[in-house]
Amino acid sequence: MAPGNNFKSRLSSALFWSVVSAAFIGPGTVTTASNAGANYGYSLLWALIFSTIACIILQEAAARITLISGLSLGEAIAKRYKNSKGLFFKYFIFLSILIGGIAYQAGNILGAIAGLQLLFGFDTKIVTGIISLLCAFLLWFGNYKIISNLLGMVVAFMGFVFVFIAFNIDLDWYALLKGAFIPVIPDGAAWVVIGLIGTTIVPYNLFLASGISAGQEMNTMRFGIVSAILLGGLVSAAILLAGTTVAGDFSFESLKTAMESKSGSWSGYLLGVGLFSAGFTSAVTAPLAAAITAKSLFHKDDDRWQENKKFYNGIWLLVIVAGFLFGVAGVKPIPAIILAQVINGLLLPVACIFLVIIVNDSTIIPGQYLNSGLSNYLLLAVVLITTFLGLNNIFKATLALFNLPNHHFSVIVILCISVAITIAIAYYVRKIRIGVKT
Repeated sequence: MAPGNNFKSRLSSALFWSVVSAAFIGPGTVTTASNAGANYGYSLLWALIFSTIACIILQEAAARITLISGLSLGEAIAKRYKNSKGLFFKYFIFLSILIGGIAYQAGNILGAIAGLQLLFGFDTKIVTGIISLLCAFLLWFGNYKIISNLLGMVVAFMGFVFVFIAFNIDLDWYALLKGAFIPVIPDGAAWVVIGLIGTTIVPYNLFLASGISAGQEMNTMRFGIVSAILLGGLVSAAILLAGTTVAGDFSFESLKTAMESKSGSWSGYLLGVGLFSAGFTSAVTAPLAAAITAKSLFHKDDDRWQENKKFYNGIWLLVIVAGFLFGVAGVKPIPAIILAQVINGLLLPVACIFLVIIVNDSTIIPGQYLNSGLSNYLLLAVVLITTFLGLNNIFKATLALFNLPNHHFSVIVILCISVAITIAIAYYVRKIRIGVKT
């Protein structure tokens, strides 16, 4: 039997790669997906399906870079851009991932606390400190495999809870299929769409996948990533369906009430457990991913960026402390969590562009392992869609800030700009594939 093709190795790989689904099935997914279901019914299911497929494509490409070249994604970017321009790119990527990680960590901590508040009464500041210290303990003394296996079991349990609830809802199958396969963006839902994409395709997860993939077998890696992310997508869809049962304004309490009315009081308690589990697991992976990104970008320049060295530990500690400060500041969890997903969604096109460049760079990836034509079309489609959504939302936010009217033709202009950017990237990729100096 070929290495990596037996059942045990595949199961082990699926559990190992569940660290990726654990990272995106956090409070952001619970909040954004259930909020989408509560306010827009089934109509945004297509966004979850798109983001799940796109997440598989991007994570596989990031892991493949490391398995083929021996370089993590950050190291590959550092190798390609060696001059002063490269230093700018490295810091730009690092700061983008760090900002996204801090925003995500704030939502993680607030979500974990919100889950516990559904179950018990307590001093939130003390619990925030306990959660932060426990995350720091795991990152200081743990290793990737132990953390991956722990998070995989928690994600599987949480997934069972939401899938069970979804199957106990009286579903409108026509509306469900329509929402799953006909893309529409209802009025006011544009930010929710990019939040759904941002909470599934977390930019720092690309660096996390690359950083932990070394030493794996290619087919086993692919099986693990596909199965883990499909599980995450299924859980996300189940959370959205659970959200459709909410009547009136969305809140965690109203979601709990709606679930209890459909499935009994026990489901409300399981919501609290699931929300806490989602927050805690992601509160470990967000600082871990930020530190791995920093290490991959800078460790060749300074040994202190190596794992368990001064700067490496400083990055994950910074992210944890930032989350702790948000937790004790009394910030309202739902707006903060949704905002974190939007920030990650806006950063996503940047990460996608660098990924599609590296996976086609003939100086890093041997010719026979360069991205296939089909993979490139899929990656460029992700770049186009995420760029359009990001630019469109930035444009709308700017109009709202200055109280300016919005015109429908602006969508066409933004689409044309997004297409032009994607074509330019495709042309650039074509040049680097054949070794033309750029």
